[in-house]
Amino acid sequence: MNILVIGTGGREHALCYKLAQSASVNKLYCTEGNAGIEKIAELVPLQPLDLEGLANFAESNQIDITVVGPEAPLCMGISDVFKKRGLTIFGPDKISAQLEGSKDFAKAFMKKYCIPTANWDTAYSFEQAAALVENYSFPVVIKADGLCAGKGVFICESKEAALGTLDSIFIKKIFGDEGKKVILEEFLQGIEASQLCVVSKNNIFPLETARDYKKIGENDTGLNTGGVGCISPNPAVTNEVQKKISEILQKISAGLTAEKMNYTGILFIGFMIQEKDIRVLEFNVRFGDPETQVLMLRLKSDLGQILRKAIDGNLTQNDLEWSNKKAMAIVCTSKGYPEKYQTGFPISGLDSLPDSIIVFHSGTKKIQEKIITSGGRVLCISCIDSDFNLCRKTLLENIKKINFTGMKYRKDIGII
Repeated sequence: MNILVIGTGGREHALCYKLAQSASVNKLYCTEGNAGIEKIAELVPLQPLDLEGLANFAESNQIDITVVGPEAPLCMGISDVFKKRGLTIFGPDKISAQLEGSKDFAKAFMKKYCIPTANWDTAYSFEQAAALVENYSFPVVIKADGLCAGKGVFICESKEAALGTLDSIFIKKIFGDEGKKVILEEFLQGIEASQLCVVSKNNIFPLETARDYKKIGENDTGLNTGGVGCISPNPAVTNEVQKKISEILQKISAGLTAEKMNYTGILFIGFMIQEKDIRVLEFNVRFGDPETQVLMLRLKSDLGQILRKAIDGNLTQNDLEWSNKKAMAIVCTSKGYPEKYQTGFPISGLDSLPDSIIVFHSGTKKIQEKIITSGGRVLCISCIDSDFNLCRKTLLENIKKINFTGMKYRKDIGII
C-alpha cells in the first residue's frame, strides 16, 4: 500500500515509525513532516488544511490510505472531501468529528446516551454564563465550545477569575466564533486515563491504556500543556476500572449507531478516575500526542493491516497484539512553553543516543543539514523496558546528552 500521513508532530512521527515497519506498506508520505519523519517518509509540502490539495496529491500518487493526524482537518471535513472523490481515508467525517469540534455537541451526546461525565451547563452570552457561575463551587471549569487550537479550557479558582475568563471569551472574543458559546463544568479530581480506540463502522476496539502528563511543572504543577510525558499501560486502570470503561465504550458505540454516524477512525477518550467513579472528560477524534508515541512502541501488530481492516469493517480485537513491557516518553520543550517561546535553536546530541532510545520529533526542522527547534514541544524521548523505573532511569541518563537553548523537561514522569 501507499500511505499518506497528514501532520507535522510527534504523533505523526510515531505513526510513520510504525508504518515504516509494516510489510504491507510500499511507499510512505507525510505532510509536512519534520526533521525526524524525513528519515523514514517522503515529505510533501502541503498544509494539513489544504483539503483539496491533499486530495489531489492522494489521487495523483495512488494513495491507498490517508491517515489524518491533527483534529482541525477532520473537523473541517477532510474525510467528506476524500470520500466524494472515491479516496480512502482513515478518520471520521465532519458530523462525527463534532465530538471534538464542539464541546456542547459532545456533552449532549453523553447525556443522551447515559455516558457518565461532569455536570455542566451551556451558556450563549456573558450575562447567562455569569449567572450560571453562581451555581458552581470553585474551582470551576470553563470551556469555549470550539477547538480553539487546544487553548479553550480554563480552570478558574475564584468567581473573579471565572468572570474574567468569560469576559475574554464573550466580550474580547479571543477565540472568535469558536467562543460563541461556552461550557461551565464541575471540576473533577482524580487520576486521568487516556483510552485510544480504533473505530470501525461504529464498532469500538480499545488500544492499550496510557497516562498523559499535562502540567508543565514537576509534581503536576503549573500550566496545562498538550502533554509533556506519557506512560503505558496506565497503572490506575485496574481490572475493575477496565470493566467500567468497557461498559462506557459499549454505550458510545450504541450512540454512534443510533445517530447514524458511520464512524471509522480513532476515538480518543479522556477519563477521570475517582476511586470507583469513572467519568468521561472529553472526546478527541484523532490520535493523542504523546499517547501515540508510547502505544506505537508497545504495538506488535502490523499498523498498516489494522488500518486496512478497520476501513473494510473486518477488524477484530485479536488483530491488536501488544507487548507486555512498559513504555515511557518524556517531552523536551522550549523555554516558556506553553506560553510564548522562541524557536530556531540548533539541537545537539541526537547522534550520541543508544538504540534503546527512540526519539520522536515533535517540533523540529532541518536547515542546511542542521536540526533546529520549531515548536513548543520539540522532542519526545521514548523507550520500552520491563518496568517504569528502568524506563525513567534510561531516559533521564540519555536526555542529558541532548541540548538546545532553553530545553526543559520533567523528571517525575511515571512516579506520580
